[in-house]
Amino acid sequence: MDQSAQYGQMEFNLPHDVVKLPSGGVFYKPKKESLKVGYLTASDENILMSNVIAQEGFVQTLLRQKIYEPGFDITQLLNCDVEAILLFLRNTSFGDEYDFKVNDPKTNIKFDITIKMDRVKVKEAENLPDENGHFTFILPKSKKTIKLKLLNLGDNLQLEKLQENYPNGMVVPIITSRLEKAIVSIDGDSNKENISKFVSQMPIIDSKEIRRFLKTCEPQLDLNKKVKTPSGEEVDVQITFGVEFFRPFFSI
Repeated sequence: MDQSAQYGQMEFNLPHDVVKLPSGGVFYKPKKESLKVGYLTASDENILMSNVIAQEGFVQTLLRQKIYEPGFDITQLLNCDVEAILLFLRNTSFGDEYDFKVNDPKTNIKFDITIKMDRVKVKEAENLPDENGHFTFILPKSKKTIKLKLLNLGDNLQLEKLQENYPNGMVVPIITSRLEKAIVSIDGDSNKENISKFVSQMPIIDSKEIRRFLKTCEPQLDLNKKVKTPSGEEVDVQITFGVEFFRPFFSI
């Protein structure tokens, strides 16, 4: 079976619900405002308990198993939509309370906190894409007009592999590689070699402004929470997704 297809596509008649996508689906072909997502089952506990996820990460494995949409490629999912699906899977399986430990910076002692995951809000994007899912931006220093796209799951996986496979002792070109993926065209020129050459010589101010602008273009789940420590301090904590997000329920 082609790895780009989901295992869940063969089982879309199983119990599931519809998850509304924070992105509104405007970046996907076909454009989907929501996706059918299956509930976690006893079989999925094998994934949750496993220390080894064959050939792909924990998140990708869950998405391939639980998205019941024939023909939908999970690698095009934006980060905000991935997080919304993971929240649905966890809340519908284990409840909406998330217990974890936080370090008290004043005493350096960890303490337990509980966060209600049903209260996670979505920060709306400040800018909307065109019909192709692209954004227009004028570089402040170079004065070039560029078209940009948001990086999806597939793009981020490629960047992770680049970091993992780069020779030891060499600087990983992660910033330029990210820019090359985000830039669709420069003054109407979409040639990848020309984009790569331009990026390598781009002034830092242009690079920084592209990253700042893109942060305003994607809806975001508000995963930052303020909690009070036993010593009376107030600290910021951020909810992250991964195996540990699900595993506490299995006492491991």
